Amino acid sequence: MIKFLDLKEVNVRYHEEFKKQFDVFLNSGTYILGNQVELFESEFASYCGTQFCIGVSSGLDALQLIFEAYKVMGLLQNGDEVIVPANTYIASVLAISNSGLKPVLVEPDIETYNISPDHILKFITSKTKVVLGVHLYGCLYNVKALEQIVKDFNLILLEDAAQAHGAVFEDGRKAGNVSDAAAFSFYPTKNLGALGDAGAITTNDNVLANLLVKLRNYGRIEIYENDIKGFNCRLDELQAAFLRIKLKYLDEDNIKRREIAGTYLNKIKNKSVVLPKFESDFGHVFHQFVIRCKKRDKLKSYLLENGIETLIHYPIAIHKQSAYSELSNINLPVSEQIHSEVLSLPINPSLKEEEVEEIVKKLNSF
Repeated sequence: MIKFLDLKEVNVRYHEEFKKQFDVFLNSGTYILGNQVELFESEFASYCGTQFCIGVSSGLDALQLIFEAYKVMGLLQNGDEVIVPANTYIASVLAISNSGLKPVLVEPDIETYNISPDHILKFITSKTKVVLGVHLYGCLYNVKALEQIVKDFNLILLEDAAQAHGAVFEDGRKAGNVSDAAAFSFYPTKNLGALGDAGAITTNDNVLANLLVKLRNYGRIEIYENDIKGFNCRLDELQAAFLRIKLKYLDEDNIKRREIAGTYLNKIKNKSVVLPKFESDFGHVFHQFVIRCKKRDKLKSYLLENGIETLIHYPIAIHKQSAYSELSNINLPVSEQIHSEVLSLPINPSLKEEEVEEIVKKLNSF
């Protein structure tokens, strides 16, 4: 069986480094917001090219804390509208509604799966305050277009960069540094994955960064002294230690992902399969390799019968989820088509060349 993702296999290469770093962590006697978190924040900020990185507990918490910080700054208030792609993972939208803001679902581009700039313009109102772009599947959204839109309408631009660690825009800026602030997830399946939940926020805004440091830790300025109402959303010290190790290999792993994607793109010839499209090799880090097929469910079953695991990202559109029943009447045909046709093929650095070739062979014979 070719697994969709074998996390044990992915992480086995770091085993000895993990053990050494665990001993450092254990012997430090500091297990919350210690030296490892500080070092990771510095290293990840440097990697992304931003002035600040704030380690937090998850990608969802990262997004929510950004919204909460802007509310404290007086730039957002309850009921303000946030434009977000309709086909993103539900966490993007949960962060908006959990913060007392209103998500405005906008159709994606059918070819890139990222939010359509043309559709954004149709939904901007006097209540619109934020555009939340998502680098879905590891592909950068249309950076130039979104930057121009927020400039023209005086909006805040945020990145959900949870799937795009290391993606590079044409001017050299990386994901996490093409907006006012960006949220990252280090869930174990991500290109840069922890061994548990973890996340981070990157920004070049000093005021925002200082607020986020307080908000993640009960709103605290000193021990037992709090000047704002905060949360407990801290990056775990041990996860920071593990992430520091894996960060050193991120670019190498992304290269391997691109190589696998290149094989898929060059060798999959089945006309019933729609392959992903993107503008720049380095603008896509292939967190997922997502194809479309009108007979998606039959294809998924066929591949499983032939020893190949696949996943669907994502089977149910947000506006069709029970959690967002208030959005169920929205007309989003492009998103619904995407959710009914997409299928993710295995693409991770632990895949062997012969496994990739076997996947191509079976796909072409479907």
